Amino acid sequence: MSDPDFSANNCFVCGPDNPIGLKISFHMDDNVCRGSFTPLENHMGYKNITHGGIVFSLLDDVMANWLFLQNKVAQTAQCDLRYRKPLPIRTKVNLEGRCIKQKGKVTFMHGKVILDATGDLIAESHAKFMLISNL
Repeated sequence: MSDPDFSANNCFVCGPDNPIGLKISFHMDDNVCRGSFTPLENHMGYKNITHGGIVFSLLDDVMANWLFLQNKVAQTAQCDLRYRKPLPIRTKVNLEGRCIKQKGKVTFMHGKVILDATGDLIAESHAKFMLISNL
């Protein structure tokens, strides 16, 4: 199997080339990967509440981008997700991803979705990522 081609980033969450994507821009800040997002009506599950799959996607990508921004390509191997509060649409959240530890090709990560206005925790995840390659 050949290495994946990352030259045209069509990722649903962070890809600038995906016409229906979330287009979140991630950056590193003091060894924390950060981004922000405001869900709209087309991200809804129940009435006026962001779909849980969108919330999971935010967490998955902020953790994966911690690795990507350090020129490492990895895939989610395992994820433990905890939804703490519903996320109303049109409500800005901040995203945080941190590396807990690395052991061989496995990286243990922690991600958070936090309400911008109050600092309340919407959801968090502990996950394992399998390193595929370096860019």
